[in-house]
Amino acid sequence: MFFNANRIFVYVFVAASALAGISCSTVPVNLGVAKEEVIKYYDSGMFDAAVNRTADNAISSFKNIKLTGNDAVVFDIDETALSNYDYSKENDFGYVPDLWDKWIDEAKAPAIKGVKHLYDYLISRGFKIVFITGRKEYQYKATYKNLVNAGYTKFDTLIVRLPSEYNLTALEYKSAQRTALVNHGYKIAGDVGDQYSDLEGPYHGITVKIPNYQYIIR
Repeated sequence: MFFNANRIFVYVFVAASALAGISCSTVPVNLGVAKEEVIKYYDSGMFDAAVNRTADNAISSFKNIKLTGNDAVVFDIDETALSNYDYSKENDFGYVPDLWDKWIDEAKAPAIKGVKHLYDYLISRGFKIVFITGRKEYQYKATYKNLVNAGYTKFDTLIVRLPSEYNLTALEYKSAQRTALVNHGYKIAGDVGDQYSDLEGPYHGITVKIPNYQYIIR
């Protein structure tokens, strides 16, 4: 199994019972137990409920913004607009490049419902939507198709990594892309993502952190 150094799988959702009597500073939780807890969290509906709460809170914040004509909200894609949970669960939460590329080509990742609800609200208000993803340029067409298939039918642009950007960290890459958007005349009103690296850096406006207990990308 091959792991991308920029995609660090850290299973951080751990039930209190799994750590009872154990000092996390000296003994980590068993990886198998951690995976079971992640699956339980997602399959029980707790994840969906948490996303719905996050989306509702975000809508309350965006209601206070008066649009000026070129206000944009930036969305990440994987584990934000689209869910890859079924793929990840099937592959034991590992990252295998060939299987990942095949999954993207199939363009069948579903929308995360709470995020789609937030997107629908923003569209109804007249915000411009920009997708910035760490997916690569050869995955553009499949990614575009998947977004449309999942109901994200209206957006200004989809930005993917070019070969010259492959070695940038997620924080460097997304910060540079948001800066470029501002230089092109956009006013970034908000930023929606599942990673803190999606939300940190310049020009983010209202930050909306979508929970992700499957992996961390720095």
